[in-house]
Amino acid sequence: MGKVVEKIKLINVFEPEKEIELEAIIDTGATMLVLPQNVIDKLNLRKMREVKVKYANNKTEIKSIYGIVTVEICGRAGEFNVLAEPEGAQPLVGQIILEQLDLIVDPSTRKVIPNPRSPEMPIVEILMATSPNSGYAVSRSSSRCPDKRHGKN
Repeated sequence: MGKVVEKIKLINVFEPEKEIELEAIIDTGATMLVLPQNVIDKLNLRKMREVKVKYANNKTEIKSIYGIVTVEICGRAGEFNVLAEPEGAQPLVGQIILEQLDLIVDPSTRKVIPNPRSPEMPIVEILMATSPNSGYAVSRSSSRCPDKRHGKN
């Protein structure tokens, strides 16, 4: 499909006067929003935690997560965390942002557009069933996440 680049606006949720507009690569193979550290510093975002990142070349590194930033793209906006990369790294919008804002990449124009099924606003899909008698949500899966801290499943 080739490289897709879009202009995005970023606003610090806690300090709305801190905002910046820039061009970012839209990468449907990436997970989240990635920004160079100098942009994170300009926005004065708060460090929240660290995560292990696996790159396309299978290399892994520990990276910092900052937040929270409002991302505006194609007339839609949402709040997201940011993965920090070194100064000079290319800003990158990953799949979480696209899915939450219900945006798609049009392969013929190489542009990000609102999902044609929901042109006026994002559709949020909830993948669970509600029990008609209880009024409470019921998960489709009965599996549990293992509690690794206490050796329990």
